[in-house]
Amino acid sequence: MLVRNPEQAKRDRAQREKLIARLEEELEQLKHLDAGKHPKAVCTLRSHPTYGRYLRETKMGQLCIDRAKVKDEERLDGKYLLRTSDDTLTAVDVALGYKQLVEIESAFRTLKTTLELRPVYHRLDERIRAHVVLCWLALLLVRVAELRTGKTWPVIRDRLQRMHLGEFIVGNSKLLRRTETTDEQASILDAMRVCEPPTIFHKDLSEANTT
Repeated sequence: MLVRNPEQAKRDRAQREKLIARLEEELEQLKHLDAGKHPKAVCTLRSHPTYGRYLRETKMGQLCIDRAKVKDEERLDGKYLLRTSDDTLTAVDVALGYKQLVEIESAFRTLKTTLELRPVYHRLDERIRAHVVLCWLALLLVRVAELRTGKTWPVIRDRLQRMHLGEFIVGNSKLLRRTETTDEQASILDAMRVCEPPTIFHKDLSEANTT
């Protein structure tokens, strides 16, 4: 069964266009190399695991972008070939099943890498169980955030990590001021139903010194 994901097609096209633009820059740089460095640079670029498949050699022995290859890949953007031995499933069921499989595999990768489920440095059974439960709860929060915002967790984390807190001391007072919330940060917080943190925090240092 052949399926097509329009959103994935957009991502595939954008990724390829970025790669081709970079490859054009590399080819332009080859023109400015001296005779000693040029052959080695050509071989390196030709054997590159990513760039190499988009290159061809002209009759004059020069490298250029294989536009026919690029055109062929454009027809495959966002398309997948799915196969199942269960002939009772509908096309929609098969596509949803594979989509869920991808999400499950992604969840396991998140547990093993981002949330560091392993290795476990505990010895007592109750601490090992607590470690696993905390990682599972963290994964649950990650999935809730992804489903509510429609963004991946790395994107959510990257956008929210740009929110910083500056410290200013004036006389006996310390002022903590947060950076302005961007439109994208506000939309993420709103989708996750999380209140925006205060912009200014104030603390009197004189009271702290007397205690």
